[in-house]
Amino acid sequence: MNRKFKGGKLVIASHNAGKVREIGDLLASFQTDVISAATLGLAEPEETGTTFAANAELKALAAARAANLPALADDSGLAVDALGGDPGIYSARWAGPSKDFAAAMAAVHAKMGATADRAARFVCALALAWPDGHVETFEGVVKGEIVWPPRGAHGFGYDPFFLPLGGSLTFGEMDAAAKHAISHRADAFAKLVAACFQ
Repeated sequence: MNRKFKGGKLVIASHNAGKVREIGDLLASFQTDVISAATLGLAEPEETGTTFAANAELKALAAARAANLPALADDSGLAVDALGGDPGIYSARWAGPSKDFAAAMAAVHAKMGATADRAARFVCALALAWPDGHVETFEGVVKGEIVWPPRGAHGFGYDPFFLPLGGSLTFGEMDAAAKHAISHRADAFAKLVAACFQ
């Protein structure tokens, strides 16, 4: 039996403004007062997990215990088939300390070389944790392919060069509502909501 979120304050365990905004939008219809870990001045824990789920749980638990409130963490990234799943859990690290995703996209593109295999997927693990250590974790995936050059100025991270399967617009070209309808985060979020918010 999944534990239910009872409403009230919920810490979003992220210092990424784009991610916090996207999760806040997805939570807008629930009795939730969203506050970011950055706003609370919480330290970012070292991501030592070997999977998206493990890192999401680590971040959610650290924030829940530090704030003494329920916390929701996301660990997500881009997995490229031709690169054996890289950048994967290291997606943000490929952008360096300055979070330069234009450079990260160029690095992925360069490493792929002339391969005909452009298949990729965005993966999102969401972990909802309580201060007592209980955690609920859900994973979502959206499949697609890498396009070059990047297209669009919406979204964040690797969005401008990810084309979802069957689509004609990259995540960077879609407005927020269109992306939310099909994204990896929306997939994971639908599972979270069904289990913990209803």
